[in-house]
Amino acid sequence: MELIILGIVIVIALWVVAIYNKFIKLVNRTKEAWADIDVQLKRRYDLIPNLVNTVKGYAKHEKETLSKVTEMRAAAINAEGPGAKGQAENMLTDALKSLFAVSENYPDLKANENFLELQRELTDTENKVQAARRFYNGNVRDLNIALETFPQNIVGGMFKFEKREFFELDEEDADARDPVEVNL
Repeated sequence: MELIILGIVIVIALWVVAIYNKFIKLVNRTKEAWADIDVQLKRRYDLIPNLVNTVKGYAKHEKETLSKVTEMRAAAINAEGPGAKGQAENMLTDALKSLFAVSENYPDLKANENFLELQRELTDTENKVQAARRFYNGNVRDLNIALETFPQNIVGGMFKFEKREFFELDEEDADARDPVEVNL
């Protein structure tokens, strides 16, 4: 009888250890995915001052737009956590869109190789941020599901594992997804 009880205790202990290890793996994958996002965002932040300086040389009358980009960059750098970071990144993206719209008024700027290269690098970085965001959100989803699913939620609660927040960025405006109307 004692061997049966001992066997049951060992099986339960092994089960708890297996679930605990699963949570550790999910948490570490989520941290790694957030680090990937962080690397790409830092790359983006490093490109922006060069872009602003390039535009500044051509568009001297656009101080408000340039200031807004610089201000939104600082806000994004200082944002903490996925929710605040996502909101700050959305505001920075809007400011960058304004900056690129301003560049349309300056043909010499649009033809500047440095500006074009910075624009390409920013676009490449944006694509990498999106890929890293999808990877992070997939890991957060897996962790959150494990924390909500019985009986794993018992072990997760015992060891105080916490759900994580998704990193949400506004995709293009809804209007941009609508079909383009062509009148011939």
